[in-house]
Amino acid sequence: MCGIAGFVDFNGSKIDMSLLKQATDAISHRGPDGEGHWFEDNIGIGHRRLSIIDLSDLAAQPMVSKDQRYVLSYNGEIYNFKELRNELKNQNVKFHSESDTEVVLNALSLWGSDAFIKFNGMFSLAFFDRKSRKLLLARDRYGIKPLYYSEQNGFFSFASEQKSIFINPNFNKQVNIEALYEYFTFQNIFTNQTLLKDMNILPSGCYLEVSALTGEKKLTRYWDYHFAEPNDPLNKEEYLEELQRLFKQSVKRQLVSDVELGSYLSGGMDSGSITAISSEEFKDLKTFTCGFDLSSASGIELAFDERQKAEAMSAKFKTEHYEMVLKSGDMERCLPKLAWHLEDPRVGQSYPNYYAAQLASKFVKVVLSGSGGDELFGGYPWRYYRAASSQNFEEFIDEYYIYWQRLISNTQLKKLFRPVSNEVKNVWTRDIFRDIFKTHQNEFNTAEDYINHSLYFEAKTFLHGLFIVEDKLSMAHSLESRVPFMDNDLVDFAMRCPVNLKLNNLNDVIRINENDPGQKKLNYFKKTNDGKQILRDMMTSYVPEDILKAEKQGFSSPDASWFKGESIDFVKKEIYNSSAPIFDYIDMKETHSIVDQHLSGKKNSRLFIWSLLNVNAWLRQI
Repeated sequence: MCGIAGFVDFNGSKIDMSLLKQATDAISHRGPDGEGHWFEDNIGIGHRRLSIIDLSDLAAQPMVSKDQRYVLSYNGEIYNFKELRNELKNQNVKFHSESDTEVVLNALSLWGSDAFIKFNGMFSLAFFDRKSRKLLLARDRYGIKPLYYSEQNGFFSFASEQKSIFINPNFNKQVNIEALYEYFTFQNIFTNQTLLKDMNILPSGCYLEVSALTGEKKLTRYWDYHFAEPNDPLNKEEYLEELQRLFKQSVKRQLVSDVELGSYLSGGMDSGSITAISSEEFKDLKTFTCGFDLSSASGIELAFDERQKAEAMSAKFKTEHYEMVLKSGDMERCLPKLAWHLEDPRVGQSYPNYYAAQLASKFVKVVLSGSGGDELFGGYPWRYYRAASSQNFEEFIDEYYIYWQRLISNTQLKKLFRPVSNEVKNVWTRDIFRDIFKTHQNEFNTAEDYINHSLYFEAKTFLHGLFIVEDKLSMAHSLESRVPFMDNDLVDFAMRCPVNLKLNNLNDVIRINENDPGQKKLNYFKKTNDGKQILRDMMTSYVPEDILKAEKQGFSSPDASWFKGESIDFVKKEIYNSSAPIFDYIDMKETHSIVDQHLSGKKNSRLFIWSLLNVNAWLRQI
């Protein structure tokens, strides 16, 4: 787990070594254990190292192939590297280290871009062919590891984080108002844009070929999700048996490490099952939980603190357990640092993740996370029920799009962006939403078809946003976060697993009457324990029954109460300040109207308020 950065000057000038050194220094938190730089004419590639596998200097990067033709700077872990190493040895490839980096280098040298489909893991990388003068930038299937790129005035930059690209004196920071509009629609960015102009994120499952001679660029997708009902389904017991085998195999694969490893233990079934298997392999496995001070929380928020459940599972699995209790002031304190590390604001209120990573980093260098289980196995069933109620694809898009306006309605959004209305008049967020589905299958005959489309959408967008948050906030503390649910074999299984094994009551659809008064969306936020049925059944041998039968509960803090309670002065100071940078782009009067309704208790707009605070903190730093 590391950080990469590099430059290519299409104008032909040599890369300034001090510039590349500054770029890697900017992401030193990603790799405090070492650094390396490689230069040749108009290209420079840098690396910051967090030593996890093969701690020796033999695994240092950038790594150059034995014949001196290829150069690699790589961030991530390939969990099947030992199998690939043996496959390469059978083709007379010789190795000089025990690292997965050398496996990646030799795999790309021998197989080219075909190697990506063989990699089972998480990665972003830069691979340069000195003979053809072509640079290959790539990202893992699921987008677990980020990679940004930019070109201004013939100067091309790439890096694990945007702050390395800022070192480029040619880069001009300008807010991308179209992407800001997209963010305030979805609390996420679905395109490969960022909140800065001329700054893009490489899409997951893709590689970008860049000619250092001509500047020509070509983007290629090498993998995508495909959720579909199987043509010849097995019986339930066969699916259960296979799921148990693959889940256990995935967790064990991701335990490979030459440094100490731990696990998050939230109190839910996903992290609990991962911990159960991991604790069989490691005595006194370290586990970590963040809870919340609920002294001023509302009734519905009292369930947000899962420490008691986590403690019970820690006792069951005999882990060495550590906890942290967050208070409202912790959000206020960390916001500037969080915005600097996160860069693009993304889904959810991410500061609890920041503190969870901070806690884990005090004890281990690698931590296992339960991310991905909900998206692969239908852990948010209220979303899929809405999709299943649709009669055709366009109705599906209309209804599902309305749900995914996570912050405010379209009507409010237009009012909010009045100060820059001319700059967003051609941004059609419904079209952005619809475009996500254009590469998925087109059958729309059954409820299962619509649900599989929903699963595809959430893996491509919501889960991708979660991975960006997970990466940035763990690496902020020099901590590697691994996600066992995103094992290739397990994901392949999940995509072909029948929907009726994930969700019950497919025909029990809640329909909305738009003429009904009140907050109609609340019908879809009713808690349920209907989702992830096959996972629940499989996990009976690992997790206590009360955890398996529990209603779905995300990693949420009681901000709805805090924003109008302990943190009200902070919210007012930030948002009721006419000189706040956010008001260069959005309407202050409309903003205050929405926030006023929350503070008075008329409406819960906690996600909107968090997004305002987060974007405002980000704007102060660019």
